[in-house]
Amino acid sequence: MTDVFTVHILAADRTLYEGPCASLTIPVSDGERGILAHHSAMIAAVQPGTLRWQPPGQPVQLAAVSPGMVKVEKNDVLVLVDSAERPEEIDEARARREADQAREALLQKKSRQEHQMAQATLARALNRLRVKGGSQGR
Repeated sequence: MTDVFTVHILAADRTLYEGPCASLTIPVSDGERGILAHHSAMIAAVQPGTLRWQPPGQPVQLAAVSPGMVKVEKNDVLVLVDSAERPEEIDEARARREADQAREALLQKKSRQEHQMAQATLARALNRLRVKGGSQGR
């Protein structure tokens, strides 16, 4: 059996996964960070994107995640994010509506804060659609 580590993937409202893990890929500001067993200690900011993890002997699992943080220490990984959704939990029609509404909001003359909120909403909706589409055919 390959080396494994323990991972805890926690969203604000639930535990997405806790258990043994062979590999984990996390979206970070400069791309993606891969974690394997015995990774050096680190703390990093999680960016909106696709989180991938592989329980030993199982297929890779996917989730669309929002911002958060990851801590790696002593072969134990803690991922804390605001939200995390597996592909089967994503309502594609709703995500498309949210993306369309956010695009429309970006075209309106709004305050800087409203513009940034619309950008964040659009990024989240597009990420959800990417994760949903990436899971097709699995």
